[in-house]
Amino acid sequence: MLYDFKFAGLVGVVMVVQGGMAKGLIILGIVGLLLLVVGVFPNLRRRTPPANVSLASSVFTHPRIQQQDWLISGNQAKRLIEQQATVLDTRPQTGGKWIKNAQRVQWQEFSQSDAPHRGKLWADRETLEDKIQQLGIKSDHPVVVFGSPLQGWGESGRIVWMLRTLGHSQAYLVDGGITALFDAGVEESQESAVESGNIEQGTFTIQFNPQWTIDREQFKAQWEADEVIPLDTREPREFRGATPYGERRGGHVPGAVSLYYKTLLGEDGRLLPREEIEQLLGEKGINSEDTLVAYCTGGIRSAWVTAVLADLGYRVQNYPGSMWEWSAFPASAYPLVQEKYQ
Repeated sequence: MLYDFKFAGLVGVVMVVQGGMAKGLIILGIVGLLLLVVGVFPNLRRRTPPANVSLASSVFTHPRIQQQDWLISGNQAKRLIEQQATVLDTRPQTGGKWIKNAQRVQWQEFSQSDAPHRGKLWADRETLEDKIQQLGIKSDHPVVVFGSPLQGWGESGRIVWMLRTLGHSQAYLVDGGITALFDAGVEESQESAVESGNIEQGTFTIQFNPQWTIDREQFKAQWEADEVIPLDTREPREFRGATPYGERRGGHVPGAVSLYYKTLLGEDGRLLPREEIEQLLGEKGINSEDTLVAYCTGGIRSAWVTAVLADLGYRVQNYPGSMWEWSAFPASAYPLVQEKYQ
């Protein structure tokens, strides 16, 4: 059929050149000329991709990252890193292996140092903003944060929670941590970004977002009004009353649900499937309609749980002061329940 169109087009051109032809034949020539253009220049037509290739997969090599996502896979992180995302390594010990251009960061750098407020972010906005900018973080650039889930304390989740709370909407936690990045083929290095001199001053400015954080008085008021479910993300022994990390009093907030944060991880350090997490929460009487306040000792493990549950669509806030702060105030106003533990 295309051959016929081309032939008709050539015939039409000849007719147009011969000026003595009838007007009708001239019109036929113009139509034929148009068909010739379409036939000779197929790129002018709209192309349809092959049936087994979608428009999305022809551009993206991984599923799109949605605006509400907090967690990303190793492959998604690799794509962002290749696009010059800022990379933060929250592992206490690196073991000599670095992700190229990653820089080490610790949650304590952004938190108050005096007891009992060690879990809370710096109150001085200028100081906090300057510390974040020193990492090279920009408001319009993604930040990829990873740790070592099975060995750490959820530090990576704490950094992501902090950045989200301070207004950075593109801070992401790598599911599976350093292992997931290596599995995805992210380039290794023998030195950090600081050692290699690959850091430039960031431009991030704080735009505080209270959606995922709650302070002591707010938590107390909502807990007393039975508006929230306290979620204790510490070890079972801490829930029962042990104080291995410096709390002034032991026990848990009355009515709290015990959910040790590592129960959400598989043996490989990656999150359990969504269905399993939802089932686990359901067995503890928690559903997606509940409002949760997560706490631990100093808002680190609970920040990681906040990131995970926010990614799954739960309404959850982190209490950064946590038990370091709560237990330091009078028991009559801030009670704790102890249980016998072995």
